[in-house]
Amino acid sequence: MIIMIAAVAENNALGKNNELVWHLPNDFKRFKALTTNHYIIMGRKTFESFPKPLPNRTHVIITRQKDYNPEGCIVVDSIEKALAACPEEEDSYVIGGGEIYNLALPFADIIEITKVHQTFEADTFFPTINKNEWQLVEAETNLKDEKHQYEYTYETYIRK
Repeated sequence: MIIMIAAVAENNALGKNNELVWHLPNDFKRFKALTTNHYIIMGRKTFESFPKPLPNRTHVIITRQKDYNPEGCIVVDSIEKALAACPEEEDSYVIGGGEIYNLALPFADIIEITKVHQTFEADTFFPTINKNEWQLVEAETNLKDEKHQYEYTYETYIRK
């Protein structure tokens, strides 16, 4: 399965200046639980936004830079090559950024969204989920608390 995973605001904002514009510790825990021991597909800028490679995951990086070769990562120049680098019998996660989500959407089987119930100024956005192509099959709302400044909902969509 090809699974897109993202945290998005009500206006589909993903981030600004290559950073998230919110902090939701439980969403980070969920991301880790879902993606650990799997292949994760991302663009170069997303990879470079991490302080170091994420542990216990195989990183597949899409870039146009011919000489880009971070240690321990698979580097390709297209979404098709990224998907081909992942084992077919395992779940692979597309983790961003905006351009990579747009490229991966036609290939995705599942979308795991954390919908942050707020709008934000951003420079990167998640593609619009076409309700004619995707069905919401699960939603779990979480209220704001001392560690979470915004209410948010985990949403799971499957392709119709």
